[in-house]
Amino acid sequence: MTTSQTFSAELIARMENVPFTRWHAKCRIVMGSATFFDAFSALSLAFALPVLTGLWHLSPRQNGVLIAAAYVGQLAGAFLFTGLAEKFGRVRSAAAAVAVIAVMSFGCAFAGSFSALLFCRLVQGIGIGGEMPVAAAYISELLQARGRGRFFLLYEIIFPVGLMAAGQAGAWLVPAWGWQAIFLVGGVPCVLVTVLLARLPESPRWLISRGRLAEADAIVRQIEASAGYNSPATTAIPSDTVSGPSPGTHWAELLSEAYRGRTLVVWALWFCAFFVANGLNNWMPSLYNTVYRLDLRQSLRAASLTNVAQVLLLLVCAFSVDRIGRRNWTAVCFILSAVLLGVLGLGGLRSVSSVIILATLSYGIIGSANAVLYLYTPEIYPTRMRAIGTGVATAWLRVASALGPVLVGVMVGQNGIAPVFVMFAGVSIAGSLVAMGMIETRKQRLEEIAR
Repeated sequence: MTTSQTFSAELIARMENVPFTRWHAKCRIVMGSATFFDAFSALSLAFALPVLTGLWHLSPRQNGVLIAAAYVGQLAGAFLFTGLAEKFGRVRSAAAAVAVIAVMSFGCAFAGSFSALLFCRLVQGIGIGGEMPVAAAYISELLQARGRGRFFLLYEIIFPVGLMAAGQAGAWLVPAWGWQAIFLVGGVPCVLVTVLLARLPESPRWLISRGRLAEADAIVRQIEASAGYNSPATTAIPSDTVSGPSPGTHWAELLSEAYRGRTLVVWALWFCAFFVANGLNNWMPSLYNTVYRLDLRQSLRAASLTNVAQVLLLLVCAFSVDRIGRRNWTAVCFILSAVLLGVLGLGGLRSVSSVIILATLSYGIIGSANAVLYLYTPEIYPTRMRAIGTGVATAWLRVASALGPVLVGVMVGQNGIAPVFVMFAGVSIAGSLVAMGMIETRKQRLEEIAR
């Protein structure tokens, strides 16, 4: 083993030996704030659409295109910003993504036509799609093996909290102040978050993978100081502490013999989970308003309950996933979601109350599986390709989320709403079968999983 390899191993060991401290908490709060407004921005259109539909005389197909545009942008952002994260670092990439979200939030607020809003949502989607996978890689790389699931999911819970906040804010702001208000409320704080993100310390694991050992050592010493540790004497830092990119950082390695199996599994899981979750989340406000004739405020409040359910289930998940395991939790969630959605599609649509209850529970359950995928995906790849692996996986959620609203719009117009829920149930069944192919990662160091 070379001197550089020895020193790198010592740095990883020191990171694993330091407990969760205020240093970690600060990083989680700041990055979590970015994720909060990522979620808020992702869902904001859903709560503006009921007003815009009447104001601009939008058809169901146009609504579907507006929703899908953001996901097309997110698809591009997932590739763009995770590639930047591997080359330039997690922190700078996340800050740039949030800056795009902020600027385009203002663009959406001042859009005066369907085409202008479509363009702004497309570009904003690039930032939304880039922030989450980079943030997931960053948070994963800061945590030790023991309790990583709990600590990560307590960060990840911020995403559904952001969705819930968008729902509650939308239900209050849109009727009172107009549809533009939901975008302005999301855009202003993003400017501050961008500044805070840019000041975060870089991921030591990423620095190590780039050969920047002196910088990684300095950050690890900050973590140890936060825990009240005296930094131990270590092997001398090698004189050549800056190297070029680690070999094999291209996305094509995801399909190499070593990673092909786990890659195909997570791609299928991301597609299935978010086809169902985002199909429900984006569609339900308009469904309550147009099919069940709830007024605007009632429709938005009913739809916002889905995110409340997800937050509650994620709390349970956070304190259970390190015992139950990633695979078992994900498979069971898909099965339960399939049952509830199947009941809706095969006869549970007669009353709006049953739709609200069953759809809310279905989303909460599948939403907790979505959060586990954000935990699981960064775990199964080495540092040199962690952001890219997570980003390409999330690209499949963008494909699913872009396809879902358009398909739902066509199906509702032609066949009514029952077949939509049956379709969601079938996709959930497929997801449960795929989940059985997951590898279990709980209580293992990232370096052990990625061998």
